[in-house]
Amino acid sequence: MSRPLPYRLIATDLDGTLLRSDETVSPRTRAAIEAACARGAAHIVVTGRAVAWTRHILDELGYAGLAVCGQGAQVYHAGEDRLLTSVTLDRRLAADAVAKLEAEVGEVAVAASTDGLDGEVLFGPGFRAVAERDLPVRRVADRDELLAQPVGKLYLQHPELDDDALTAAARETAGDLVGVVLAGADTVEMLPHGLTKATGLSLAARRLGVKGAETIAFGDMPNDIPMFRWAGHGVAMAGAHPELAAVADEVTGSNDGDGIAAVLDRVFG
Repeated sequence: MSRPLPYRLIATDLDGTLLRSDETVSPRTRAAIEAACARGAAHIVVTGRAVAWTRHILDELGYAGLAVCGQGAQVYHAGEDRLLTSVTLDRRLAADAVAKLEAEVGEVAVAASTDGLDGEVLFGPGFRAVAERDLPVRRVADRDELLAQPVGKLYLQHPELDDDALTAAARETAGDLVGVVLAGADTVEMLPHGLTKATGLSLAARRLGVKGAETIAFGDMPNDIPMFRWAGHGVAMAGAHPELAAVADEVTGSNDGDGIAAVLDRVFG
């Protein structure tokens, strides 16, 4: 008699979690996910990246299922190349939120992720960016242009405050208007109020007929905390941000050390 399935859904963040430092997935991790799926589990990618910045990775993985992108704002059907849901940030609230933050900490540099399958990331004046291959990025001359069309979220940078301090300041000054998350190095984001990875994941899971208690989730940054709280079991990667590690059910190896595979081999083996 076959053993019961331990989890019906495997939810994985991308950067720092499923992806190695070179933005590839190791053969061992691929094999572990495929073995779990062969037993009847489903795998879903849950990433802070918008669809336009996620698509090329999903294509390289041969991924054809649902993906939760944009910190939960977008549920994307990779096989059909179709957005199923998309939530945008109220632009007036966003402008007010940035103004409240700047009244407290001084000028910040801002970028905006525009809505849609092919949404660009617009870099405002002074925003530091690392060029990524063939991804839709454009610099604009002034902040008004950042908010001239629907956006999913804003990215914030400060000339002196580190990521944790900027996140805390944004939450303190503007947390009543927008959501604020730390999603990675130099990646402090303003989102629609109440939106989290758990929001999008719960919508996608409902489509799959799966509940939170039937889900095992993997992540590495504070933006994964709501996903861990929604899931039945949360696994932080080695070197994860302390805020996430504090709420994780366990800590595994690093993204470069097959941390996901180690857990899946044990749980589904």
